[in-house]
Amino acid sequence: MIKGSIVAIVTPMYPDGAIDWDSLLALVEWHVTEGTDAIVAVGTTGESATLDVDEHIDVIRRTVKQVKGRVPVIAGTGANATAEAIELTQMAKDAGADAALLVTPYYNKPPQEGLFRHYKAVADAVALPQILYNVPGRTGCDMLPATVARLAKLPNIVGLKEAKGELSRIRELLDADLGDDFAIYSGDDATACESILMGCHGDISVTANVAPRQMHEMCAAALAGDRVRAERIDQELRALHRDLFVEPNPIPVKWALNEMNKIPAGLRLPLVALDTAHYDTVRAALRTAGVL
Repeated sequence: MIKGSIVAIVTPMYPDGAIDWDSLLALVEWHVTEGTDAIVAVGTTGESATLDVDEHIDVIRRTVKQVKGRVPVIAGTGANATAEAIELTQMAKDAGADAALLVTPYYNKPPQEGLFRHYKAVADAVALPQILYNVPGRTGCDMLPATVARLAKLPNIVGLKEAKGELSRIRELLDADLGDDFAIYSGDDATACESILMGCHGDISVTANVAPRQMHEMCAAALAGDRVRAERIDQELRALHRDLFVEPNPIPVKWALNEMNKIPAGLRLPLVALDTAHYDTVRAALRTAGVL
């Protein structure tokens, strides 16, 4: 079971939108040396929605090659068409990913039975550990705990990233019959510390992009049940948890990494550069966390 701070890593780009492969590999190396426990390649924060299939798989392949087995690599392979999700998951397995992260189908709003059949089809088709991903604020689709419990019985569905941002949902999941080997990850940095103290196994994080060491230490303390230390570290990061979302992710976090001289200032349309009105806010959050 993967535990701890799992970064949903950005995909660095030049101002013209081309992928900056050198910066990607440097970021991966930085995360490994700073203690990040696992890396999600090509998730929401990695701009999966605007990468073509070749780029998508190339990011996964290059990340795996750079990691060299030192930490797990989880590939984002979700899609709103089941056949496409199966294809991406198989390609991620072939590229060497240790697991896949599959967001609920977006826009088409499947019912709970449709969600179950979608994920079961992917699990049946590809022998790779798979993590469900619920983020209704982006997808317009909320996977309920009862559906998660049905899916948890499938052997290669091994976990859930829950990004609804409500501790009541985390408690409902922790109280459900999901099995001892099923992992629950927070997908909301603002509530991740408390979620882990409640019993979650880690955080799939945006904040970890800019504060990998602190996020690793916070998650480790929370997993050990050290509330005082976990909350102290989390308090230093609270401005980041909040202000990295002053505009839609990954706009602020990519601006922050550029400010830290880690990546160029590139995004792909329809995303645009951070509004200048937010520069001082994000910069202050970086300074409060001690990373700028």
